[in-house]
Amino acid sequence: METRRLGRLGHESSVLIYGAAALAQVTPDVAAQAIQDVLAAGINHVDVAASYGHAEVRLGESMPDLRGRVFLATKTGQRDRDLAWRQLAESLDRLRTDHVDLLQLHAVGSIAELDRVTRSGGALEAAVRAVEEGLAGAVGITGHGPHAAQTHLEALRRYPFATVLTPLNRALWSDEAFRTAYEALVDEVRRQDAGLMTIKVVARRNWPGVGAGEPLGEQPNTTWYEPLVEPEQVRAALSWTLGHREVTGLATAGDVGLLSLLVDAESNRMPAEQAEALLAADPGYASPFVAMPAGL
Repeated sequence: METRRLGRLGHESSVLIYGAAALAQVTPDVAAQAIQDVLAAGINHVDVAASYGHAEVRLGESMPDLRGRVFLATKTGQRDRDLAWRQLAESLDRLRTDHVDLLQLHAVGSIAELDRVTRSGGALEAAVRAVEEGLAGAVGITGHGPHAAQTHLEALRRYPFATVLTPLNRALWSDEAFRTAYEALVDEVRRQDAGLMTIKVVARRNWPGVGAGEPLGEQPNTTWYEPLVEPEQVRAALSWTLGHREVTGLATAGDVGLLSLLVDAESNRMPAEQAEALLAADPGYASPFVAMPAGL
């Protein structure tokens, strides 16, 4: 599997980053097999969060085999310093490790959320302390939503985050405002030599029938958006995104059943022009941020 340098951190991360949200509700046996599939595929970067159900626990169960083989990132969704510090301690306990390689401030997709984490007494102070005390190797920031790119640009102006995890796919790119904000973010990422990772690569659209702020029902996938599931469409989406050389890697979808599609697609990419045409031919392909469900 191709690897790319994770900015100034220097880690050669696999271009597929395992999105361990997929482990949120699975059994220990399913999780153990998924983790073995991750390692067999050549994935060496795992991304999880305290809020991902049982995901940290499931990773912790495999940590003796996993820890020395992957770059391990987790996230805190807390906004206050003391609560974020406590959550990190809980994450380390669940993960059965004494440190993570990256601690990310989670779901910061608006300036209002950025203000909360960067204020005096905010979660950023806990993350910086974690680095100083050896509990985390670096501090990153994540977020989704239509304003994530401009929010993450402002975040880099306030603090030199080592990594940014922000959304990108062909549907989002077609919006001029999104594209302009993303390109400005890329310029700043390059200036600071931060690592730029991305999410929502295989999002097809919002789940039909689920309005903004409404709960999900019995959808066939565990992702909060309807994913692309046709192999050629997945191949096109991945090929288009990895054609952006500023992207160091993309987080795999939060469903254990989709990993093999992404692994196959990574090893069999198509030209960007072909990928774009294939995605454009799908009348249902759209931004997943039009009607985001409850709980996000």
